[in-house]
Amino acid sequence: CARGIDDFALKYFVEAGVIAIRRVKKGDLRRIAQNSGAKVIVSLADMEGDESYNPEDLGECALVEERRVGDWEYMFFEGMAQTRAQTIILRGANEFFLDEVERSLHDSLCVIKRVLESNSVVAGGGSVEVALSVYLDDFARTLGSREQLAIAEFSEALQIIPKVLALNAAKDATELLAKLRVYHNAAQRTEGNDEKKKALKYSGLDLTNGKVRNNLANGVIEPAMSKVKSLKFATEAAITILRIDDSIKLAPPPQQQQ
Repeated sequence: CARGIDDFALKYFVEAGVIAIRRVKKGDLRRIAQNSGAKVIVSLADMEGDESYNPEDLGECALVEERRVGDWEYMFFEGMAQTRAQTIILRGANEFFLDEVERSLHDSLCVIKRVLESNSVVAGGGSVEVALSVYLDDFARTLGSREQLAIAEFSEALQIIPKVLALNAAKDATELLAKLRVYHNAAQRTEGNDEKKKALKYSGLDLTNGKVRNNLANGVIEPAMSKVKSLKFATEAAITILRIDDSIKLAPPPQQQQ
């Protein structure tokens, strides 16, 4: 029940051996109903002016019991009829630690959501950015106009991502970035059926050991959708700033002397 349950009604629940849970959040009620195949009933009143309940509105659940976890008691619903729902209980030393863990878990779930939406992944650890940088460098050299300079600058800007990753891990960013560029350059210039060199296109940073490795084989991956959107938004933001020709700044009002 979303609200309280009267003691007179509780008496009948106890006599019938029924678990009655009161003051449940409406969001939790909807989740329980959806997963167990039940229907949330606002009122027991029927068209005839009496009170009745349709048995078809009841849900099914293999086990409902109260368990103690830490200092609190929780209701566990297991073996629901419609959907296999999962609840994650986070435990930690204090609220600040738990808030940080919750944010990290939320980020992880959002990544999984993006992967399922896009149905494609790319190698992580700066692999995509360096591969694009190498490709754009080669492409810029084929142009004979001033566009070459813009593409070269865009290519250089892409290297910021792996550089910052390496610096945050206290690694030698210059050396790692140079190795990454060599590997991706070799992968893009490979012709024929040399699979070993072609696999170098998945090269990314291993910040734990401070080296370059095949991140696709080692499970360091990112959703392709997020990577494409981040590049698009960053490019649009840069274009918006470059379109600003003049900046008008109002002079501060003169201070009145006392």
